[in-house]
Amino acid sequence: MRTHHCNELRESHIGQTVQLIGWVNSARDQGGVIFIDLRDREGVTQCVFRGEVSQEASELSHKLRVEDVVQITGTVEARLKTDEVDTTNDKLDTGKIEIVATELTIVNKADVLPFQLDKDLSNEDLRMKYRYLDLRRPRMSKNIRQRSIITSAARRYLDDSGFFEVETPILSNPTPEGARDFLVPSRLNPGRFYALPQAPQQYKQLLMVAGLEKYFQIARCFRDEDLRADRQPEFTQIDIEASFVGQEDIIKLVEGLLASMFKAGLGVEIPAKFERMTYQDAMDIYGSDKPDTRYDIKITDLGDVFAATEFKIFRSILDGGGVVRAINAKGFASITTGQMNRLNEIAVQAGLPVKNLAFIKLENGEYKSPLWKVFNDAEKAAVTSKLDLAEGDIVFFAAGSRESVSTILGRVRTECAVMQELTKDASVYNFLWVVDFPLLAQDEETGSWVAVHHPFTRPNPEDIAKLDAGDYANVRAMAYDVVLNGYELGGGSIRIHEKELQSKMFEVLGIGAEEQEEKFGHLLDAFRFGAPPHGGLALGLDRVAMLVAGEDSIREVIAFPKNNKGADLMAHSPCTIDFKLLREVYVQSTYKDPKSNAEKAAQV
Repeated sequence: MRTHHCNELRESHIGQTVQLIGWVNSARDQGGVIFIDLRDREGVTQCVFRGEVSQEASELSHKLRVEDVVQITGTVEARLKTDEVDTTNDKLDTGKIEIVATELTIVNKADVLPFQLDKDLSNEDLRMKYRYLDLRRPRMSKNIRQRSIITSAARRYLDDSGFFEVETPILSNPTPEGARDFLVPSRLNPGRFYALPQAPQQYKQLLMVAGLEKYFQIARCFRDEDLRADRQPEFTQIDIEASFVGQEDIIKLVEGLLASMFKAGLGVEIPAKFERMTYQDAMDIYGSDKPDTRYDIKITDLGDVFAATEFKIFRSILDGGGVVRAINAKGFASITTGQMNRLNEIAVQAGLPVKNLAFIKLENGEYKSPLWKVFNDAEKAAVTSKLDLAEGDIVFFAAGSRESVSTILGRVRTECAVMQELTKDASVYNFLWVVDFPLLAQDEETGSWVAVHHPFTRPNPEDIAKLDAGDYANVRAMAYDVVLNGYELGGGSIRIHEKELQSKMFEVLGIGAEEQEEKFGHLLDAFRFGAPPHGGLALGLDRVAMLVAGEDSIREVIAFPKNNKGADLMAHSPCTIDFKLLREVYVQSTYKDPKSNAEKAAQV
């Protein structure tokens, strides 16, 4: 149907007869002569319809509408360029030529579009409803193409590194990954259900027991959880597992993998080795286990400054084993009332026990804060020195437990950076490994212990004695996360490969012998037959693609995403199911539609 695509023709093709097909990107009537920009996925070519060349094609061209699909046959000619007139277009690769049409076929007419494709649209629901039109927009087309490019680069890199691509089951059992499972009833096994995988964790470990040694998969995963800009109920990860490796081997592999993806997608060279930071340092300095290190707002501990303080609030917290810490948002003393209210709101959501953040700001040589009055001269001097408090700065304080203070100041730090636009238009890629995560965390409500990553993560060998002694809070994991500019790209760990240690881990998590056998018997059984040491990592492909594309939401790099309510407005998914189909799988819904009940009540 075509001899060339719409970004292929150059001056070297002048004089040739060609055939193009695509969409009418724009149409212009200049004194009865119609000019159109013809578009396909590769680009745009200008076509002109002159009555003296083809009366039939010229007359038909007056009926063209934007997004009509047309086929054009014509001759490649140079665009007019003289001392007085220059019709060339340096913004287009095809900008020095045009097609003088001899034939025009309207392949398919387009109705009036629900929105313009050449302008940004704030109504996301409308974009989702007509996603197939949204994807025609240059930005979206670029995003989907870029995603394909980096996915291909990942496959090539892992293939060249000796990894086998293996598919694992979609219909499986519920897993202890921390989120709700999507459940699928089994018609052939009444009363039983499959679960869609949150991750192929157990299967990839079993592939290591099977002797494959190096596995990867572009894996579809599913989690029934509350959504946000970088979360979807179904998502894609680059899943990796290898035998006879340690943490350093996985880290080196992933650094090379990400380098290949960013080179392919953006043409940029990223560092061969990434910076590293322990989990505890990340929390203490940045208040996050996925810190954005592009801006230099750091949490400062003031325990030594207030060691002898008479300020009762700080005194009681320090005596109780808590901490007093602060951040300096330099140059932000001009903060507005609205911005301050927003920071207070964020701090309260993060756990601040009072309504307002304590702060000190220095404006016009004056220290503005009720807090400043309760500090003695030595404390004032120490705060000024330690926080580098200068004209135009504002310092925010938090006091309490180490964990809560880190979380509060971490959230405030991030929001201050947004308000100050510290990373606006930034093209810096600050990759970082966060290592030495805690193995276990205690549930505040129940007091039980839960796995920070998952129950198959190996304890740090140096901390096995602590695990045996029940000192669970201080056991580190052989776990590692790779972070970019405040986003977690992926996480992994060295796994447990011994039956006894895995059973011990389950016991710590409150999973008894009977439940272990029922849910994990296949894995524990496999570990009896010479399971090799192994480890791996999973990269969030959607998130990597989002950052490569420079977007703020993974919905912008997924062809057909769900909205923030988990719905596909185009395909009307999820939908109601006829009771006959539910009966075939032995399922009955207990949900009562309030609208239906109200209608029935009104009829009575």
